[in-house]
Amino acid sequence: MTDLICITCPKGCHLTVDEAGGYAVTGNGCPRGVEYGKNELLHPVRTVTSTVRVEGAAIARLPVKTDRPLPKEKMFDCMALLNTITVHAPVHTGDILAARILGTEANLVSTKSLE
Repeated sequence: MTDLICITCPKGCHLTVDEAGGYAVTGNGCPRGVEYGKNELLHPVRTVTSTVRVEGAAIARLPVKTDRPLPKEKMFDCMALLNTITVHAPVHTGDILAARILGTEANLVSTKSLE
């Protein structure tokens, strides 16, 4: 049995996942908790939110995120990649700054427009 706190919504349900029982999940307040509990043990993923350097704008850092979750084991590699990226203004919300990062389907996108 594994105890988790669901991060799917702000409620933070305390889940118990029984690996021996076919990954049966209890303690969830909604169906999303069942999916989260199973996935967290079988293949955990996270959406990365951070910043990258930007030149030619009034601010020095541009907020970015992945447009879909990455495997959790690639988080540190993703952060190392972000440290190598510098974008040049203008940039717009939703612009893809790096495509298919780390061999995944995830793209790095801007979450703010800068002129």
